[in-house]
Amino acid sequence: MIFQPRQFVLLAIIFLPLSALADIAPEFIEGVWLSADGSGWIKIELGDKGLVGSVAGSPDETGGRQPSDTDVLNPDPALRDRLLLGLTIMDGFRYAGEGKWKNGRIYDPNSGKTYKCKVTLVNENTLELRGYIGFSLLGRTETWIRRE
Repeated sequence: MIFQPRQFVLLAIIFLPLSALADIAPEFIEGVWLSADGSGWIKIELGDKGLVGSVAGSPDETGGRQPSDTDVLNPDPALRDRLLLGLTIMDGFRYAGEGKWKNGRIYDPNSGKTYKCKVTLVNENTLELRGYIGFSLLGRTETWIRRE
């Protein structure tokens, strides 16, 4: 079958965005991201245990969280004195291809709760996180923005 120029352009328009998603390297997620509520910077790294995220600071050190803030809402009283700065809040994620990470957990220091989570790298500067209990349908999606 010989393609006409119009058919080729149409096929390119359809398949080009799909190929861009397929080419996202797992390492591209690494960096510092601003949480959805704007209260903290989260540093995401890849390690032996998959994707890991930890609190890297606050965008406004004078108005937001302070470096001396502790995990006061943790349900385990023994952990309430640990500093939020440097605290691992994301772990267990495995790369599923096409910019998606699954089977992870995320800890919310604002509530003291831990949720199952999946992460999608929407584009180079946008990350979507879906935290849920049980099933993904019973959850909430947040959008994080990469720090420039």
